[in-house]
Amino acid sequence: MRKTLFVVIAALIALTLLSGCGKKTATDTSWEDVKSKGYFIVGLDDSFPPMGFRDEKNEIVGFDIDFAKEAAKRMGVEARFQPVVWDFIGQELNGKKVDLIWNGCTITEARRKVFDFTDPYMDNKQVVVTKADSTIQTLDDLAGKKVGIQGGSSANIALDNHPEVKNSLAKLNEYSDNAKALTDLEIGRLDAVIVDVCVFGHYRMIKPDSFRMLDQDLGSENFGVGVRKSDVAFRAELQKAMDSMMEDGAAQKIADKWFGKGAEVLAK
Repeated sequence: MRKTLFVVIAALIALTLLSGCGKKTATDTSWEDVKSKGYFIVGLDDSFPPMGFRDEKNEIVGFDIDFAKEAAKRMGVEARFQPVVWDFIGQELNGKKVDLIWNGCTITEARRKVFDFTDPYMDNKQVVVTKADSTIQTLDDLAGKKVGIQGGSSANIALDNHPEVKNSLAKLNEYSDNAKALTDLEIGRLDAVIVDVCVFGHYRMIKPDSFRMLDQDLGSENFGVGVRKSDVAFRAELQKAMDSMMEDGAAQKIADKWFGKGAEVLAK
């Protein structure tokens, strides 16, 4: 009787342990879910040229748009795009309102705590843009000046890393997007704007006589695609597609289109 009871108890313990292990090991169906839907949703700031913005027809276009579409094509699915408020990209992604954050998203340690990234696909830096006829020549010349910046952007991090510059400013205005900040700069409401060099490159092409960039920058960075930490399988498939684009020249063709022939903007 005791032996029988011991066997029963041992069996119950084994089942309990197996059940507990099963609860701890969640199956990652992220890639299968995307394949089943036939598409993934990209969250982006739709006023961030040339990475992602609306053209004269109000259609979302840009470097990252073309990159995402080509990657999706190689994965056998479709890329769809949904504007998000950049200050809340972590909540949008982890709340499953979007599947990716793909719009010049700088890889930072703070963001890595909230979501994962693909490998870097583009190099970038934060620069100071002024009007073409401005007397501002160096970072020291920003003392006592009014400067614009996009709220929630990596430009904020870059400026925080230069407290001597930030503390010297007369005023720091935050904007919902870079386009509004640059408009205020152009009409004289600001003395300078801190922005991604890729954004400056775009505006320099469309308004060559309006803006110029200081020789000094506020630091280099890399862009990656934001992915939920749980979506390991999906991230792996996306990375394969992005790697193949880098290897066969498709990524460089997209860069040539948006930044000029031979543009050296892709991550090395």
